Amino acid sequence: MPQGTIYLVATPIGNLKDMSFRAIEVLKTVDHILCEDTRRSANLFKYYGIQTKRSSFHDHNKNYKAPVFIKRIQAGENIALISDAGTPGVSDPGFYLAREALKENIAVTAVPGPSAFLSALVISGLPTDRFVFEGFLPKKPNKRKERLRQFINETRTIVFYESPYRINNLLAEIMDVVGDRDICLARELTKIYEQTFRGSI
Repeated sequence: MPQGTIYLVATPIGNLKDMSFRAIEVLKTVDHILCEDTRRSANLFKYYGIQTKRSSFHDHNKNYKAPVFIKRIQAGENIALISDAGTPGVSDPGFYLAREALKENIAVTAVPGPSAFLSALVISGLPTDRFVFEGFLPKKPNKRKERLRQFINETRTIVFYESPYRINNLLAEIMDVVGDRDICLARELTKIYEQTFRGSI
């Protein structure tokens, strides 16, 4: 394992058995693991017997923690970064750490694996040859509608993340702003109660 490297390690989005051999090896051998939420990752570490030291790294502490860990990496440590679920750097603070590290010419590499939006896309039945990933839309209704207006003439499949508490409002707004579209809603992917709903708005 090269010294002074950041590993962006994908972790399961629901089913703990979806962890790759390489991901386990990296998490067991790096000097430190940065977790979006150490409490949420505790089950994963217990399941695979990972005892590496870990710290939280999230939107509320990234500005002061990133420089600290970049210095440690420059001193020769290897650091792994994981999100709560799936591939870090997608709709989470992993992007920030990777960008700051690259500014310092630090090696950044991926340990690929589960991804919620790709899993949802490939089981949706919607075209996958061309698509747009939008992540989370703004929470404020006026800002959300403003973003949706940008997709009125979009012909590619669009992938959003949304809270289950706002999904009904989002569907109503899509119908109001964009018009009737074929859709797929996916939740609890890879878990016992996985559900998908396909149809039109």
